[in-house]
Amino acid sequence: MKQDIIAMAREAEIPGWCDHEPLTEDHLIRFAALAAADERNKLASWMIAKGYATGHGDTTEDLLKELEWQVRESEREACAVLCDQLSDSSRDLRFGAAIRARL
Repeated sequence: MKQDIIAMAREAEIPGWCDHEPLTEDHLIRFAALAAADERNKLASWMIAKGYATGHGDTTEDLLKELEWQVRESEREACAVLCDQLSDSSRDLRFGAAIRARL
């Protein structure tokens, strides 16, 4: 983690890491963008490793919305499968189908 921050500071050309120029708002903006991208990439990697799609997540917030939707969908399907397994007639299968149809 410490090495990542040092590398981002160098990449953003934060004074003290590269030369002796004064710290500017542009330096801080570049550093913040690099830190945000690093966090987004960590989340995207975790999602992919766990079998979740990242969609069009350009920000961490986008990725979290995508993850929330996928978790909801997988929970809904798990409930529907349980209803299907517990049903004792073809008429009872409507409960699993109703859960799947719910938006």
